[in-house]
Amino acid sequence: MLFDIIIFLLGLIFILISAEVFTNGVEALGHRLNLSTNFTGSVLAAVGTALPETILPVIAVLFFAEGQGHDIGVGAILGAPFMLSTLAFPLIGLTVILAHFWLKKRALEINIETVGFRRDIVFFLFAYSVALFIVPYENEVLRVLTAVFLILLYVLYIWLTLKGESNEMEEVEKLYFSPKNPNPHIAVIILQVITALTIMITGAHMFVSGIEKISLHFGFPALLFSLLVAPVATELPEKVNSIFWILRKKDSLAVGNVSGAMVFQSTIPVGFGIVFTQWDITGLAMVSGVFAVVSAFFALALSYVDKKVIPFGLTIGGIFYIIYIYLAVKEFF
Repeated sequence: MLFDIIIFLLGLIFILISAEVFTNGVEALGHRLNLSTNFTGSVLAAVGTALPETILPVIAVLFFAEGQGHDIGVGAILGAPFMLSTLAFPLIGLTVILAHFWLKKRALEINIETVGFRRDIVFFLFAYSVALFIVPYENEVLRVLTAVFLILLYVLYIWLTLKGESNEMEEVEKLYFSPKNPNPHIAVIILQVITALTIMITGAHMFVSGIEKISLHFGFPALLFSLLVAPVATELPEKVNSIFWILRKKDSLAVGNVSGAMVFQSTIPVGFGIVFTQWDITGLAMVSGVFAVVSAFFALALSYVDKKVIPFGLTIGGIFYIIYIYLAVKEFF
């Protein structure tokens, strides 16, 4: 038990350190390639930090199918968008609110590129709604076609994000792997990003392994673990990265990191789940999907009102997270 707690804490430390190194590297990469702020946050950072929670269900489904692998895989796939919309978004909103009232470091508003943000949320709402409510899970051919459609949808999203109007990357901080060079070679930048991702994935797996063994020690069901505990651990990179960016007043990167990850999670991992699992979404699994959609819709709707209410719009999802925990605990215990 003590060893599992140590592994859990070491995993958390690895995630926190690698998140800082990763955000620094991604900013430098976006700046070096002359990419927009929106593309850097919503695609580069989002896909990179989505790797830990993407790898988890793939491993669970492909290598642990004889046990509870499918349940854990589906739970992890559905848990990722749910955690992003009901936990990661609220953490961004709360960080802004606390930074304004407590730290006195910023205004009570989020300055994001609303066009890119709305595009992210609309793509997420459409893709995830198709996966939850339209997929004919009993027809294997149509399931494969749906998965292909979702993958092509993400390709379209990348193209629109790349071509869409967005601000250029601001001047970035010195690269950790080359602090004395104001214009480091792109190979050094990529090396830093890959190194950070490797440490991040390792830390996430240590974190998940520690929590899993601790939860099993206390008798938590596998499905409850896959829906609630594992996604919280694997979504830590997005949460930590976004908090760092919010505190540095780089709001578009912070929000795009989460909203872009939501698009990725609702297309690529979901497409995998549709093909390689039964994808018969019912009960708490369906509730998590509905809560994710409703929470994202609130954030989208309030983005049309005023930038000063966006922090509160992002925070609303936390209510659904609390409700879901109550329903999950009530269901299993």
